[in-house]
Amino acid sequence: MKFLDVFSLSYRTVRSNRLRTGITVAIIAFGIMALIGIITAIQAMNQSLKENFSTLGANAFRIRFKDRSFNIGPRKVKQVKKGARPDKTSNIGKPINFEQAKTFKENFNFPAKVGVQLGGPSNIIVKYGNKETNPDVRSTGGDENFLEINNYGLEVGRNFNRLDVESGRNVCMLGNDVAKKLFPKNTEQAVDQVIRVANLPYRVIGILKPKGSSAFMQMDKVIVTTHTNIKRLPNAGTSYTINIMVDDITMMDPAIGEATGSFRAIRRLTATENDNFFIDKSDSIAETMISLLGSISGSAGAIGLITLIGAAIGLMNIMLVAVTERTKEVGLIKALGGRRSSIRNQFLIESIIISLLGAVFGIILGVLVGNLFSMLLGTGFVVPWGWVITGIIICSVVGLCAGLWPAIKASKLDPIVALRYE
Repeated sequence: MKFLDVFSLSYRTVRSNRLRTGITVAIIAFGIMALIGIITAIQAMNQSLKENFSTLGANAFRIRFKDRSFNIGPRKVKQVKKGARPDKTSNIGKPINFEQAKTFKENFNFPAKVGVQLGGPSNIIVKYGNKETNPDVRSTGGDENFLEINNYGLEVGRNFNRLDVESGRNVCMLGNDVAKKLFPKNTEQAVDQVIRVANLPYRVIGILKPKGSSAFMQMDKVIVTTHTNIKRLPNAGTSYTINIMVDDITMMDPAIGEATGSFRAIRRLTATENDNFFIDKSDSIAETMISLLGSISGSAGAIGLITLIGAAIGLMNIMLVAVTERTKEVGLIKALGGRRSSIRNQFLIESIIISLLGAVFGIILGVLVGNLFSMLLGTGFVVPWGWVITGIIICSVVGLCAGLWPAIKASKLDPIVALRYE
């Protein structure tokens, strides 16, 4: 028998047993769907993280008084630089006060812009007349360089000036979502209006351009005032953050080195003491979270593998049953001159066809399920082509391994005994 004849016979056999084939295909499809779906969702999360966690520009970095930490379930994960070690002699955790931030800004001799920032309460209510926002608006304090360094644009109104920063008067800029909530008909009407932020009156001087939001960060639900004013709000931060944006991205490393040396002097650290502050780049949060999500990919692979092992066992059992049911058919093929290799190939091809059908349906369902998650995150359509090809290869191997023993068993049947089988 030629290969095309064997393939045609295998395909007709698979089609004739639709219920059995459908159940086996469904088992394999669910395993591949779990694998591809989780991987697709993770890639969508990675894309969203890169787009939304890089709040600073690509040529900017921050000086903070402590490293970042993230709560992943019950576990807290710290963002620590490679090679960093705690220094018991230095006061790690001591906040950056206003005088230190101000001194750094005034004395940093490098072609770069420096901004001072202080965090405010993150769940405040903003009111105007009879309209108010939900208690999910974030507040922060900056200076005249805040917008440029943090990659915000001004839609209407003006930026902070030196007098605003030095006097600490009650002026603010509204994020686009906040402006739409308070002034739904025309956000431009917000300029020069007096709103209430945590029950304190503030004059609006500008509206920020939309920056986009995701499941991780609400970039447009924000109130920006000056760092000298933010301390008037309840539960404001106690440690300042220093933002630096270099003119040329190729100067990032020299700027970080210069900033480290300058701030060590301001913090009065000796040559033998380690840094008691941390520097992170604009994309460091995304990189940290993406590395944490990488472990989920391994879990997804384990889930898919366990399901596929179960599917392989089920497929092998079904193929063994098929051999028993078609014993007389095998005897007839041998009696007519069919070779062992043709019979073996027929059962192997049947097994691989069923497995590949499961792979096709599983990949389609997995990509669709994963992209439902990407729609929630507002990212583009994601197809993990590497894992799609891997899934097809895995299913081919599963089909080959599951059908090998039944195929060998069928090829070794005695034609006389097989023809007499009832």
